Amino acid sequence: MNWSGFLDFLALAERLKCATRHCTNSQGDPESVAEHSWRAALMALCLEQELPGVEMDRVIRMLLIHDLGEAVTGDIPTFRKSKQDEAVEDQAVENILSTLPVATRQEFAGLFAEMNALETPEARLYKVIDKLEAVIQHNESPISTWEPLEYDLQRTYGQREAQWFPQTAALRQEILRRTEEKIAAEKTALGV
Repeated sequence: MNWSGFLDFLALAERLKCATRHCTNSQGDPESVAEHSWRAALMALCLEQELPGVEMDRVIRMLLIHDLGEAVTGDIPTFRKSKQDEAVEDQAVENILSTLPVATRQEFAGLFAEMNALETPEARLYKVIDKLEAVIQHNESPISTWEPLEYDLQRTYGQREAQWFPQTAALRQEILRRTEEKIAAEKTALGV
């Protein structure tokens, strides 16, 4: 093991603890990319019994590494991210992985290729969970932190992908119900 390269990788990954996302937590504090990745992986672990045909260990691995590029680029909300931003993030991932031992680098690169292709049940579930965790977090954040476009985005984001599995389609419907309750509560509070 090249311990120097390993420590360099961990130092880059540590930036995910500092990189804040567009969303806030339930206390109104900025959420870190690492917090999002952690809870998305926890969601996968909790869904293992609901989706027995999916190799959940692969999904968890995908969720733990999926935002590594943001250690370099920072978080760019989906509604602002361009193709150029995605290309920069992909290059950042390649650079970050270069510090790892060959076997680990190849495994992670393979996971990224699988995630990008979205052809396996594992890659599709990773994508669904990534999106649904963001919607759940927005529901938990103070509505005062939402941008105007997020009222509609909360209703639509991840809907198409959630249909890939009956279980996640049902989960997305429950998330939507809670979104509608949150918006209705705000209207009541404002006397609208």
